Amino acid sequence: MATARLAALPRAGLTFLRRACGRRGAPPGSALHTGVPSASLRVTNSYVQGTSDIPLLTKTTGQCLDETVERFPDREALVFCREGVRKTFAQFKEEVDQAAAGLLALGLKKGDRLGMWGPNKYEWVLMQFATAQAGIILVSVNPAYQALELEFVISKVGCKALVFPTQFKTQKYYDILKQSCPEIETSSPGGIKSKRLPNLNTVIMLDSKLPGTFHMDEVMQAGDSSHMKQLRAVQQTLSCNDPINIQFTSGTTGSPKGATLSHRNIVNNAHLIGLRLGFTEQDYRVALPSPLYHCLSSVGGCMVMALHGSSCIFSSPSFEGKAALEAVSREKCSFLHGTPTMFIDMLSQPDFDSYDLSSLRGGVIAGSPVPPEVMKMVMTKMHMPEMVVAYGTTENSPVTFMGFPDDSITRKTETVGCIFPHTEAKIEDPETGQSLPLNTAGELQIRGYCVMLGYWGDPDKTSEVVTDEKWYKTGDLASLDEHGYCKIIGRCKDMIIRGGENIYPAELEQFLHTHPKVEEVQISHFKIPRYIVFVDQYPLTISGKIQKYKLREQMEKHLQL
Repeated sequence: MATARLAALPRAGLTFLRRACGRRGAPPGSALHTGVPSASLRVTNSYVQGTSDIPLLTKTTGQCLDETVERFPDREALVFCREGVRKTFAQFKEEVDQAAAGLLALGLKKGDRLGMWGPNKYEWVLMQFATAQAGIILVSVNPAYQALELEFVISKVGCKALVFPTQFKTQKYYDILKQSCPEIETSSPGGIKSKRLPNLNTVIMLDSKLPGTFHMDEVMQAGDSSHMKQLRAVQQTLSCNDPINIQFTSGTTGSPKGATLSHRNIVNNAHLIGLRLGFTEQDYRVALPSPLYHCLSSVGGCMVMALHGSSCIFSSPSFEGKAALEAVSREKCSFLHGTPTMFIDMLSQPDFDSYDLSSLRGGVIAGSPVPPEVMKMVMTKMHMPEMVVAYGTTENSPVTFMGFPDDSITRKTETVGCIFPHTEAKIEDPETGQSLPLNTAGELQIRGYCVMLGYWGDPDKTSEVVTDEKWYKTGDLASLDEHGYCKIIGRCKDMIIRGGENIYPAELEQFLHTHPKVEEVQISHFKIPRYIVFVDQYPLTISGKIQKYKLREQMEKHLQL
């Protein structure tokens, strides 16, 4: 079926070549420019397929970490600046095994779901890899969730265990859980029987011990030699196709959906991210101010660490622009990953010029469209000439398009780069499903190893976005050029039609980023807003994204349209 479908899409077009990078000690062909498309070759329609010369990995997360520990036992794997935590790869591996054995001692089994709920702390990463070692599925829970959202995600995936700190800022996690699980106060640790959360029986607290909970120290001490033996036996049964992580989408159009990802999904995506960034023996320290419950840090940071031996530097439990700059300066980071909003915040710090950012050379900016002016400032003012844009979705593990460090400034500011290896992309008319010509906006669809196993417990929702031929419908409007570079235009549901013309909010948003220093601007007359309304706040998702469909509804009501 898939073969017949692809036959209808002419493939004359994109071939990817390998070039040795020869930069800062990188071995020939080691990665930095692996897959740069030849300027002489052309894509002839809105379909592109990545190279397949880099084999896909069939290893589990644990196997990858074991191999990296052998290569870099004494290199720092993790640094949590605010907590003063530093772990070498050897130290981290030892504690991962202790934690995994402890989880088995508490009664968790392969296939059980464990929710990690809280800000960026060492134990978050510890649980990420301990669960993977034991065949337990990690559920990434937004640290800002309140009782109703927490109850929804725990119930949806049937979490057997939940891990969290006592408090972060105004979030009192135990008290929030009590609203859905009052039984915890009268339960013994590991013996919770909740009416509203029937699957939940184990709660682990990182920094205190309240009624019905285990302290993290107890988990670390629970496993004995028999549990270590049990852990080794479990590892022999693990497959790269097993689910490893459930990441909930931000839910801009309703209840969050649990994208279920396998070892194969995440391991290969992290492998390819690291290759395209081009780590060297001198440049491997990565600053990560973004939250661990998002793919940018958990996959683009920690999983890349497990594959490539990079060091993950976490500046603060939640994003703070000042702390991120301090971490880069003190820890001499070569790379810095974040969202456009984070970089804007860092650039806006009043004492920005006082930080030594000379160690930086590049990084990844992702999560939302990147205004060209922001990209230019990041590359120049933050000394990041090799900065790249990455595009992806939670459902695609996440990255599917990513720029190259030596791309032109035009490509870095106007596109999200080229397709990843072992990945296909096409642009179709969202209404008719017909393939579109080059440089024509339509819905971006993705196929390959990266596509999620599905939404947990939601076969109907899964079938809405993953076709029978395994194409994932992103819901994003995009176009491809003749070199296979992708431009993200906006969301299909956000497009505005006025006078028969298509208007994309992202285009207007990028225009606003040029104010107030632009002397002359050009914009089509039909794109000038008819109404401008000042509001005190926007309707937001839990992760801080503007719910534009709700904003549209509010404005229609306010303006009586």
